[in-house]
Amino acid sequence: MVSAAVLRRGAAAAVAGLCLLAVPVHAAAADRKAPSPDREAAASGQETAALPAPDTSGLLRLLDTAREQGAPGAMARIDDDGSLYRATTGVADRSTGRALSTADRFRIGSVTKVMSATVLLQLVDEGKLELDAPVGTYLPGLLPDKRITVRHVLSHRSGLYDYTNDMFARTVDGFEAVRTRTFTLRELVRLSLEHPRTTEPGGGYRYSNTNFVVAGMLIRELTGRSLATEYRRRIIEPLGLRDTHYVHPGTTIPGRHTRGYLTPDEAGAPLVDATEQTVSWAQSAGAVISSTRDLNTFLTALLSGRLTSAGSLAEMRRWVPAGTGQAYGLGLRRRGLSCGISVYGHTGAVQGYYTYAFASSDGRRSLTALANTSNSAEVMNTMLRTLDAAFCGKQAAQRKAAAPAERYEDVAPAVARD
Repeated sequence: MVSAAVLRRGAAAAVAGLCLLAVPVHAAAADRKAPSPDREAAASGQETAALPAPDTSGLLRLLDTAREQGAPGAMARIDDDGSLYRATTGVADRSTGRALSTADRFRIGSVTKVMSATVLLQLVDEGKLELDAPVGTYLPGLLPDKRITVRHVLSHRSGLYDYTNDMFARTVDGFEAVRTRTFTLRELVRLSLEHPRTTEPGGGYRYSNTNFVVAGMLIRELTGRSLATEYRRRIIEPLGLRDTHYVHPGTTIPGRHTRGYLTPDEAGAPLVDATEQTVSWAQSAGAVISSTRDLNTFLTALLSGRLTSAGSLAEMRRWVPAGTGQAYGLGLRRRGLSCGISVYGHTGAVQGYYTYAFASSDGRRSLTALANTSNSAEVMNTMLRTLDAAFCGKQAAQRKAAAPAERYEDVAPAVARD
């Protein structure tokens, strides 16, 4: 049984114990020869054993801060090797005033990239894909540079321009122009190829949604099935994920969900309800719907080696520098925290939603935190600090050096906004 605690601003709630689910292991081929895992992975048992208790009161204070900064609501769930912590504040729906709940579904944005990468690494295990093969081996004629490999795409080192920089140069106008549009994946790649490449193949890390559009094309080409089918049969059903869906090109979130509110670029302008949209501009780069429970379950399974072979997981954890205190593997981000611990997962920004989904090296502690707004530097940096509260405990709040401020988005990453 899992011990559970709930924190909710202004309300008390009783929580029943929950049972952990047994999850079948992905049937992987024999491990291929892989590089040595990173130091954090090699020391995962020691690292997890040394984790301080989560600072749950500090976590709730951060969620309150996000609400004070303009998010209608914010929530977080920590699964900690048999203990469960949930915290919520604010509303899921501004029109009805319904309180936010960690049972709500929401758009996870670029956390989708971890799922897309996982599917491709499973295809590596099945002998259907080679990471260092050119993308053109599987998608002839798609890219003009034949040197771009699958590994380059999954690690954001292809140099493919991010088409969302143009699409969302103006936040609300750009969103409204594509809210109900349906793109093909090939159309999105063509938008990217209208621009020069940002680096040589295999060069430095340059985040681009185009890379994971290509990843989606690889999944469909190699399996002969839709993205929805492959996410379902390879991740959702084996893990018993009840709230995870890929509904593209549908515009609604099925079942109980929190609404997402987009912050306009103009200071003081009213929030825009962005809940209903196709997310066709993202697809395999950011269109999955999920919940805090399901994302924690997914990251725990992935990092504990239950979804891929050990060799493929090691490949996901071959890091390249990706900004201050960060590194990127294959669809997986590593973040260093104030207490010296590293956590693994992804951020997710999609119109109306900020998601932070990360876990310890072995997956035994996981956090998913959500604010139901986006395009707000203040809210984004506040939600980033939930990682310290969840994994570094109260010692993080006592440190003089705060987490570095960021103005980084998964959507239009090269567009500077005040």
